[in-house]
Amino acid sequence: MLKISNSVTLDENEVEVSAIRASGSGGQKVNKTSVAMHIRFDIEASSLPEFYKEKLLNLKDKRITKEGIIVMKSQQHRSQEQNRDEGLERLVELIKSVNVTQKRRVATKPTKGSQKRRLASKKHHGEKKKLRGKVDTE
Repeated sequence: MLKISNSVTLDENEVEVSAIRASGSGGQKVNKTSVAMHIRFDIEASSLPEFYKEKLLNLKDKRITKEGIIVMKSQQHRSQEQNRDEGLERLVELIKSVNVTQKRRVATKPTKGSQKRRLASKKHHGEKKKLRGKVDTE
């Protein structure tokens, strides 16, 4: 069972995990072992609540296909178990990310004092630069 939140869990049978050959360099062993993991998760067919399904399907992410299937590849480690665990962890993080709501920004105005200080600083900086100019020898 993959824990999404206190009330939401995901059965591992809903996630299709298959071993594939990893890309990149790695020597002689890389050509004969399937260490990388390919993870597929069908959002529509899952037991997730409708809220999660809706948010995931509306998410603009290259890992989510038009059919609503999340496809991930995990090949960081040299063992299948570690790659499988990392891939499932990334899947859980993606699902958790849709539940986080952005804090609403409250528009504020700068105070009169801060405006005065900013303008005084600009004036001081401008005068400093003016002193760097050419010197009149007349």
